[in-house]
Amino acid sequence: MEDPAASRPYMPGYGILPAEQGSGLLPWSWAGRRLADSHDYWLATVRPDGRPHVMPVWGVWLDDRLWFSTALGSRKARNLAVHPDCAVTTDDPLNPVVLEGRAETVPDRPAIIRFLAALNTKYRTDYGPDFLDPAVNATVRVHPVQAFGLRQEDFTGSPTRWRFPRP
Repeated sequence: MEDPAASRPYMPGYGILPAEQGSGLLPWSWAGRRLADSHDYWLATVRPDGRPHVMPVWGVWLDDRLWFSTALGSRKARNLAVHPDCAVTTDDPLNPVVLEGRAETVPDRPAIIRFLAALNTKYRTDYGPDFLDPAVNATVRVHPVQAFGLRQEDFTGSPTRWRFPRP
């Protein structure tokens, strides 16, 4: 994937410096490392009645997408079936990456097996393919639309927003 376009986010009242000051715009590789290395992710979805729902998930950054699994009957799976737009954050609140995107359920068995191998490696688990049986569990990947990140050490000079090209 080509690196997304970087710019300063609009953050009135926070004293955010212009893009050429402070640390400047963060490279996408900085965000990608945090997305790959995060142990846990916070997934925000929207209930059918519009109320928010946030839950922690395990996941992997694979093929420039965030992948996770969830039971088909879970609130998050049911929310995403109605409203596939979601937000996912890394587990570091001091140097966060917030990814906004569109979730899709992956039905392709070879892709599910690749995800499962990456998940087992990352979390040192040994889940078999039956764990992600599409009749019971959804394998979900989030296609990024935009992301936001900043470094705590340079709160006013590092905030960066990345916008991804539309597929």
